[in-house]
Parts: sequence; structure tokens; C-alpha cells
Amino acid sequence: MGSAFFWGAVSGIAVLLGAVISMIVDIPKKILGFIMAFGVGILIGAATFELLQDALEKSHFINTVIGFIAGALTFTILEALISHHGGKHRKRSNQHELNQEDLPEQQQKQSDGDGSSGLGIFIGTVMDAIPESMMLGMSLIGGKGVSMLLLIAIFISNIPEGLSSTTGMLKSGQSKMKIITLFGVVTLVAALSALFGYVFLDHASLGIISMLSSFAAGGIITMIGSTMMPEAYEDGGGLVGLMTAFGVITSVLLDQLG
Repeated sequence: MGSAFFWGAVSGIAVLLGAVISMIVDIPKKILGFIMAFGVGILIGAATFELLQDALEKSHFINTVIGFIAGALTFTILEALISHHGGKHRKRSNQHELNQEDLPEQQQKQSDGDGSSGLGIFIGTVMDAIPESMMLGMSLIGGKGVSMLLLIAIFISNIPEGLSSTTGMLKSGQSKMKIITLFGVVTLVAALSALFGYVFLDHASLGIISMLSSFAAGGIITMIGSTMMPEAYEDGGGLVGLMTAFGVITSVLLDQLG
């Protein structure tokens, strides 16, 4: 149990690390876009090789399909709710300006300093962390070591999320101490989610584990398409496709070495 909590915290602390870096270093947007795109590639590989492939091996094909579609639909619905509360551009460094553009002119002044966008960013970041961390905990079931591919994929993708989200939250008027506290909570949630995935699913049937794995894969892939790739392209330009490809082939190498 301790290992699950620890590795969950390691994956989650990357968001906090990104937040701290954002506060002390001015990273060019293009570099941020490249990092995000590379993380996208690794996450795509992890969702495919670790989650979907594992789901297919443990249960019937139809369970994998149902779980994947359910995960994609669930994330889409939650994303719509979070977007309504200011978290639409949580992975974007110019988040505040984009939020203002989304609002009618008469509402823009009311939105300044009300903290709603900061809360939306926080809730969205938590939502992103839960399925990833649960799968990390599940990878330890049966006495196996942690899935290094999944761990590296989550860690690398979380750093630019912390970087972009922090910049956006600072621009929307959140204090540095509040941001550190919120992302500290995200780290704790990630650790607890990994612990939950390990403890409560240790004796679950292969069918349930298969559906949960594919459910997480569906959520992660949907999250990549709706939040990470738009941010990566906006910041990094046309070369983000190449960086994404590098990320995918890196995930293949990590899977083979694992």
C-alpha cells in the first residue's frame, strides 16, 4: 500500500514542480509547447500499450470497447461542466485572456478577481490526475513493480500542466501561496487515487479491471485531444507534431525495456 501511495505522489508532484518552476523561471512558450507535445506522445503510448493492451489481454474485446467509450464520454461531460466554471483553458498559459474572450463584454468586469477561473483550473487538474493515478496503483497489483512507462508518461505530462496552469492562475489574480496549496492538494489526491486503485481493486475480477483500464484510456485520450494538443500547437507551432512522434516512439522504447 505504501508503494502505491508513494508512486501516486511522485506522479502528482510533477504538477507542483511545474508550478514552482513557473514562478521562478520564465520559460518560452515554444519550449513549453514542445514539452507538452512530447508528453502527449508518451501519454498516447502509455494509454495504448499499458491500458488498452492490458485490457484486451485480461477480458473480452467488448468490455474494452465499452470501457473506452464510457471513459471518453465521461471526460467530455465533466470537461463541459468544468469549462462552464472557468477551467476550459487550464492548460494554457494565457488562460485569463482566453477566458475573457469567451465572456460577453458585460460579464468581463464581473469575472475579474472572482477566483472562479482558479477554482475551475484546480478542479480540472484534479479530474485529470485521478484516472491516471488509479491506473498507476493498479499496475502494482499482484506484486509487480510500478509501470515505469505509465509513471514517466504521467510525470512528463504533468510538468507542463503545472507550468501553464500556474501562469494562467497568476494572471487571474491567484496568490502564489494559494496556487502552491492547491497543487499540493492535487499531489495528495494523486497519491490517494493510486492507493485506491491498488487497495480496492486488488481482488476485483479481470473483467472489472479491464473495463477500468480502458475507461481510463478513454478519458486520457479525450483529455489529450481536448486540452493538451490545442495548447501544444498554440505554443509550439507546426513542430509539435514531430515532438509528439518522438514521444510516441519513446513510449515504445520504454515499453520494450520494461
